[in-house]
Amino acid sequence: MSVMIYRDAIRQALIEELDRDDNVFLIGEDIGRYQGTFRVTQGLYEKYGSRRVVDTPITEPAIVGLANGAAMAGLRPVVEMMTMSFSILALDQIINHSAKIHYMSDGQLKVPLVIRGPGGAANQLSAQHSHSIEGWYAHVPGLKVVAPSTPDCAKGLLKAAIRDDNPVIFTENPGLYGLKSEVNDDPNYVIPFGKARVAREGKDISLIAYSRMLHVCEAVAEKLEADGISAEVIDVRCLKPLDTETIFASVRKTHRAAVVYEDWKFGGFGGEIASQISEECFDDLDAPVLRVGGLNVPMPYSRVLELECIPEVQDVLATLKKIL
Repeated sequence: MSVMIYRDAIRQALIEELDRDDNVFLIGEDIGRYQGTFRVTQGLYEKYGSRRVVDTPITEPAIVGLANGAAMAGLRPVVEMMTMSFSILALDQIINHSAKIHYMSDGQLKVPLVIRGPGGAANQLSAQHSHSIEGWYAHVPGLKVVAPSTPDCAKGLLKAAIRDDNPVIFTENPGLYGLKSEVNDDPNYVIPFGKARVAREGKDISLIAYSRMLHVCEAVAEKLEADGISAEVIDVRCLKPLDTETIFASVRKTHRAAVVYEDWKFGGFGGEIASQISEECFDDLDAPVLRVGGLNVPMPYSRVLELECIPEVQDVLATLKKIL
């Protein structure tokens, strides 16, 4: 195990997969000479050259379209979106092509494609650069969606994404890029999709989250423990395929559940998790399943207002008072 930050764990995964498979290449805006907006691809252009690290013009539909064609031809492109908010421009390519080509070709064509980049609010990037749109993509058949919360998960899941024969949306919360923890050094270390992680054992309530909200829930669990309440924290990690088995097992043990997510609360993916819990664990529940999500407003530029829009510890605790 090595200790490294989230950003470096992603870079390490890219290096290991570029070394392992000559068909893997990186493509995106400013990922080469500029070394990436968040410096995830720092040093890779010098190491691998312009054939494996491809700088592009500012045209997300063309980037994903090129990557779709390359994937269909047998390569394994990894697209970096400067921010996942910009992937909105490429929705036609992603939804109508990446996600459907395998189906529409009767399985004759595969699209082993990864689209990765920062998703969610950073620090004062305002309304057009702060979207948490992982739930949009999880709604689409044919796409796999991953949202890792730790450096180790980021490395293991990104390697799994690159090796997968399906298109994968890999979203990285920019608030996690500086997070430091232990990471598995094994170049063959891969975390399988569809397997949630019990981040903290508990018996009184299940807190279910992914990405940066996992750490908010861990802080909430610490606060609750001081009041004699034992909270179990589930790290979803993979939105699709979703590990309902681990989630349901936790709820059947604690009999209470809250889903915490940074996306807008209305229509967010946390509502899907809450609905499945209500449908499948109804007889095990001692209280309604609660949701804590972002405010249903465009993200303000003001840092004070931005913080009001994103769920934090006090918001979760205030909501949990309804069932604890």
